[in-house]
Amino acid sequence: EDQLELVHSPDHIAFVKDQAPQSGYAMLDGDTIMNPHTWQASLRAAGAAIAGVDAVMKGEVENVFCAVRPPGHHAEPTRSMGFCLFDNVAIAARYAMETYGIERVAIIDFDVHHGNGTEAAFIDDPHVLMCSFFQHPFYPYSGLEGGDNMVNVPLPASTNGKVVRDMITKTWLPRLQEFKPQLIVISAGFDAHREDDLGQMGLVEDDYIWMTQQLMDVANQYCDGKIVSCLEGGYNLSALGRSVAAHLK
Repeated sequence: EDQLELVHSPDHIAFVKDQAPQSGYAMLDGDTIMNPHTWQASLRAAGAAIAGVDAVMKGEVENVFCAVRPPGHHAEPTRSMGFCLFDNVAIAARYAMETYGIERVAIIDFDVHHGNGTEAAFIDDPHVLMCSFFQHPFYPYSGLEGGDNMVNVPLPASTNGKVVRDMITKTWLPRLQEFKPQLIVISAGFDAHREDDLGQMGLVEDDYIWMTQQLMDVANQYCDGKIVSCLEGGYNLSALGRSVAAHLK
């Protein structure tokens, strides 16, 4: 729980823990539901991201994918929302800075929804550069205003992979080259896939391959390939499985 406090308030952590039901379900908000196993799963999810940081920082592996649920990027420092209890990638980034003295962490979020929780954790923090795209207007209706360290790109429904690739080339990559990250942490949501049930964007597996290759090129150039990627959204199980496999390859 002290590692959760790297990002979240003690009151929020205690609230989530107290809400965990012994049986049945507990509603944290209209979207975010707990069952008797959710508290432990949320600890494991954040813990997997921390373990991933340890593995790449100690040189045991170049990169890591954390196949976790609950997702995290909507969880703000003082509240859960949007299926998310604690912000796994924000905790991982903060842990890397505090434990290993990392001074520049790039957080990449290609989930179809804006990562409002991650933005709230690092707004105007010069040690973090967050690059994201997201469908707009769409839940959680945020991301249009941000600090200089937030490269948020709202995109309309039905946006296809070519538009996303052009945007990344023109917008994300120059900022990442300028920032020279020492670690890249990815909020890897695959709900911008054209088959997804919750989003309305038009990406396919090849687009996730291309994005991953671009991020690996940046990581290889500046931080010896160090990437910690964490699963976020993705709700069509076939599209999710194929996209994760493409990302991992």
